Amino acid sequence: MIQLGKFETYLVEEFFDDYRAGDISQRTFIRRVAFITGSMAAASSTMLQLGCTPDEIPRGTDPMPRPETTGVLASAQAVPGARSPLSVPEDAPGLVTATIQFPAGETEISAYLARPEAPDAGPAVLVCHENRGLTPHIQDVARRFAKAGYVALAPDLLSREGGTSSLDPDAVPGALTRAGAQRHVSDFAAGFDYLRSLDFVDGNRIAMNGYCFGGGITWQAATEIPGLKATAAFYGPAPDLDKVPAIKPAVFGVYAELDQRITGAMPALRDALAATDVHHRLTVYPGVDHAFHNDTSDRYKETQATAAWQDMLAWFGEYV
Repeated sequence: MIQLGKFETYLVEEFFDDYRAGDISQRTFIRRVAFITGSMAAASSTMLQLGCTPDEIPRGTDPMPRPETTGVLASAQAVPGARSPLSVPEDAPGLVTATIQFPAGETEISAYLARPEAPDAGPAVLVCHENRGLTPHIQDVARRFAKAGYVALAPDLLSREGGTSSLDPDAVPGALTRAGAQRHVSDFAAGFDYLRSLDFVDGNRIAMNGYCFGGGITWQAATEIPGLKATAAFYGPAPDLDKVPAIKPAVFGVYAELDQRITGAMPALRDALAATDVHHRLTVYPGVDHAFHNDTSDRYKETQATAAWQDMLAWFGEYV
């Protein structure tokens, strides 16, 4: 039997949800699972193990063909349009954006930095991308934070592998899971130190935000980076409950009513947080599904996405 970690299981189940919703084809679903598990045989075994088996698995075919160019993944890789009223263009006045590098151990991590043009030291936020890597959508999210007055740093967690854009899009989730959550948290700890070194950042006012896979990394970081003032995890897998007492920042969790795969586990996390002194708020947004904030996805819902964003800014405004 194949032993899957928390994030591998999370991704396979998420891709199965995407397949059943019609967001990706059967071929793309199987391809992504094969990249995570390493082979077609392992992918078949994993899908059976988790009860995520499509109606018919193609036999005798190459599980690693060229990626398809339709579906949620392709749209997330494209430059986002103005679907969200919150979207901020790259050339927005009053903002400075750049691709920078910061040290993490013996390597350099590439990241997208967006900040207000004003030189005064202000609050900052680390942004963790989804399982698709550092996409134009996440860069847009960083600019939204900059427009709200934050210095936003969005690292590319696949910098060691040559960067998100250098990889086959369907291989990105597997590369992220093979790297391991601990490496990602360590990279964010290095990003935290980098932000504190900048003259235009108030090093005592740094938050973190992440989406889907990135929401899970954000929860994990909340247990390991005590200098964070606040975090906001959008529909990400919860941290191990025995680590909850180690949380220091004020934590905000965003959940979707229809996303029972993630939201169903929320009550246990809520109870664990209630047993601590951690400032916390876990909000379930009605009538929406997983990834409802991502305006490059068919699951995007403007009303609830805007409400969740504003609720997050209010949370950061109170605790950052």
